[in-house]
Amino acid sequence: MKLIIAMIQPHKLPDVKEALFKADVHKMTITNALGCGQQKGFTETYRGVISEVNLLKKVRIEIAVNEDYVNKAVEAIIAGARTGKIGDGKIYVLDIGECIRIRTGETGREAIG
Repeated sequence: MKLIIAMIQPHKLPDVKEALFKADVHKMTITNALGCGQQKGFTETYRGVISEVNLLKKVRIEIAVNEDYVNKAVEAIIAGARTGKIGDGKIYVLDIGECIRIRTGETGREAIG
């Protein structure tokens, strides 16, 4: 069992969701996030005041999958999120110690589905 965490550009979310659905990955959690990386932000002027914006909007996608879906999910995220420019995002793949479905009490592979 693995937990895939992807940080992507907000405007690429529809493309990533479509690619994941085509890869038969339908269960995910989406969270709005702020972060900075190589992009280093930008400056903007509002009413004559210059301010530096270094925390940019991102979308965090979390997907718990069984081992046989890890590569499919990662490839789908890359296909949907890649623009070839700085700021496309990152993908982290972590081990899950245990998963329990609250409704049925199932554990492990069966709980992830």
